[in-house]
Amino acid sequence: MRFDVLAEPARRRILDLLLERPRAVGELTELLGLSQPGTSKHLRVLRDAGLVAVRKDAQRRWYELRPEPLAEIDAWLTPYRRLWSRRLDALERHLDTMEDT
Repeated sequence: MRFDVLAEPARRRILDLLLERPRAVGELTELLGLSQPGTSKHLRVLRDAGLVAVRKDAQRRWYELRPEPLAEIDAWLTPYRRLWSRRLDALERHLDTMEDT
């Protein structure tokens, strides 16, 4: 997975919208406030990265989220989550001692 694909805020927003349900290009364009070519460019990058799939229905193209690549990212992040969790637990303990004083 190339993380630069996810670095673009518009692409993350597209993934958020597709998490809800599959959507047509026109609907995504409207929700994002982008031009149709701009939306299509982001969708092409996401499709090339394997994060979305497209299916044709007459003249419309429907995009949907592919969960498998996201599961790979989640698995990669698991050890880092433990690190964050320990640090957040330590912060919580520190804040609890501050409340007692």
